[in-house]
Amino acid sequence: MLQAEPINVVVTGAAGQIAYSLLYQLAAGSVFGPEQPINLRLLDIPPMMDVLQGVVMELEDLALSLLREVTPTADPAVAFKDAAAAFLVGAMPRKQGMERKDLLAANVKIFKVQGEALDKFARKDIKVLVVGNPANTNALICSHYAPSIPKENFTAMTRLDQNRAQAALAARLSVPVDKVENVIIWGNHSSTQFADASHAVATLPSGAKPVPAAINDNAWLNGEFLEKIQKRGAAVIAARKMSSAMSAAKAAGDHMKDWWIGTQPGKWVSMGVVSDGSYGIPRDIVFSFPVTVENHQFKIVQGLSISDFARSKLNITAKELEEERTEANSVLEQ
Repeated sequence: MLQAEPINVVVTGAAGQIAYSLLYQLAAGSVFGPEQPINLRLLDIPPMMDVLQGVVMELEDLALSLLREVTPTADPAVAFKDAAAAFLVGAMPRKQGMERKDLLAANVKIFKVQGEALDKFARKDIKVLVVGNPANTNALICSHYAPSIPKENFTAMTRLDQNRAQAALAARLSVPVDKVENVIIWGNHSSTQFADASHAVATLPSGAKPVPAAINDNAWLNGEFLEKIQKRGAAVIAARKMSSAMSAAKAAGDHMKDWWIGTQPGKWVSMGVVSDGSYGIPRDIVFSFPVTVENHQFKIVQGLSISDFARSKLNITAKELEEERTEANSVLEQ
């Protein structure tokens, strides 16, 4: 059997914590499949090049047959040349006392440069997953500066929130995590996100049951559960003194795998995608919706009922994303 040609996969912030957990998944075939060889392009800033050499040594020492070439670089032109997939992990982290608009200003510059490089050098069917925060608005900026690549080829990661929500519901119901399906994350990857279990289904020993009926506690679902998912990232930072890395890398792999290989029939996943106006969400913000994926193309799941409570939550997170877009535009105009 002829093996496929290697694809070029970019990871930015490649010397960082999330990338350190992500690179093994990519090299081992967990994301693009066990038959797909890859060339890794590792992009980071010049001061990180020595650290990156250590990462390259470790990748060699994995002795994995799917991993063909590894290229460490500080040059976006080298990194994005003919790339088929990109994980944009590198971003300016939020420092204590930093306003959100300061964070946006720093990141606008990073994602402008990367968008321009994608536009010039990458394949036009590249799949770009933005992990670095503020992920939704960073994805919007990046897409804006890569006009030759379709907008739907840029997505933001809310899969970590989905995985957190799925795990929390499974724990509450005392079932394995794969027995909970179709939980939804709506909106921004921020504390305004809405983790929605109203359409989720749990497979219990007695059979399949809607999650709200199985849990039978709307006050918990709309209160403690929702808040736990919104604040989980902060809780990890408080405990670990660093942000989520292993779980974020796993979620990035999950997101790209579903986008590349497709979702299972009857199941959907959450992705931050450019809004087309579905569910009354303003157009042209990157908003997390439930999607299905077939032939490398996602489709927003349509026709789900939205309660008054859910609508109020969707409005809050959409408003925040519109504000971020305005702030980002004002930085770009300076």
